[in-house]
Amino acid sequence: MADPALDALFLPFEQRLLPWPQAGALFLRARPGVATTGGRWPGLLCEQSLAPLHTALQRAGLETLPQTDDGEGPALPERPLVLALPPRQRDEARALLARALAAVAPGGWVVASVANDEGAKSAQADLAALAGNIGALSKHKCRVFWAQRDARGDEALRARWAALDAPRPILGGRFVSRPGVFAWDRIDPASALLTAHLPTTLAGHGADLGAGYGFLAAEVLQRCRGVRALDVIEAEGRALALARRNLTGLRDDVALDFQWRDVTAGLPRRYDFIVSNPPFHAHGREERPELGRAFIAAAADALAPGGSLWLVANRHLPYEDVLAARFGQVREVAAQGGFKIVHAEQAR
Repeated sequence: MADPALDALFLPFEQRLLPWPQAGALFLRARPGVATTGGRWPGLLCEQSLAPLHTALQRAGLETLPQTDDGEGPALPERPLVLALPPRQRDEARALLARALAAVAPGGWVVASVANDEGAKSAQADLAALAGNIGALSKHKCRVFWAQRDARGDEALRARWAALDAPRPILGGRFVSRPGVFAWDRIDPASALLTAHLPTTLAGHGADLGAGYGFLAAEVLQRCRGVRALDVIEAEGRALALARRNLTGLRDDVALDFQWRDVTAGLPRRYDFIVSNPPFHAHGREERPELGRAFIAAAADALAPGGSLWLVANRHLPYEDVLAARFGQVREVAAQGGFKIVHAEQAR
């Protein structure tokens, strides 16, 4: 799949505007692609908190930093060059740029790339505000920009921005969350609709696929007293760490297992029930309905005989064919506010 921002990121080195250091580079929010394969950029050390991308980087032969349970990411080694692919969420992106400047050696360079329709001009202005200097190129409908860490940098601003995506209480203190996580500061209306239609009779060993910061799993634990074990499965490590904080101790009689896992690659055991509000975007704005379809297939493979899937999705997403192919009984429980609630049984 094309990744223009990743391709643009390496333009300053391809055009010899910046040197590639012998000591290599640290790559924050790294993604695999043509630009990073083939050993063109020696000493590339990658950080990525999204499980499928982390695995893909390793499969491409790139060195990766380990994921940590606290969601803060590993301690970053100092490098003369730090690359970054800032996300769309502004506070999260500013925190990433601040973190990149903190990790670069004095006199070293921070280089970032953002698609034009994902906030490239704003991100460039933010790096300029932090570092006091900037260079830039535009290509592939993206902007790549770079700055040097030197005495012109605003250290006070960097410290303030580094804290912008720190976990903080939301919803009156019921949960903690942080910018960049899905529906980070609210209850997602699709998940709220699903919880309103979940039966309180769910029991045994269940799973929440794509758990986010833990809202849906918390509702299952509080409403369904017959649940004895719950696997909380989430691909984004930053979100999974929040779910761990939000759910641990909520019910002492339920065994919780927090798994940093790509659901689309399959699940490790059989379940009595599965609940899910599956994603349908990757790291961009483009809809990816194949993600939800893969979640449904993984659930069908993992359900025990007699087990059931409770799913919420946007009404326009084309899941009916995979549901019909993988389950003997499928019914639409509710349709409201652009969402549909589906209950599926008799997994094939």
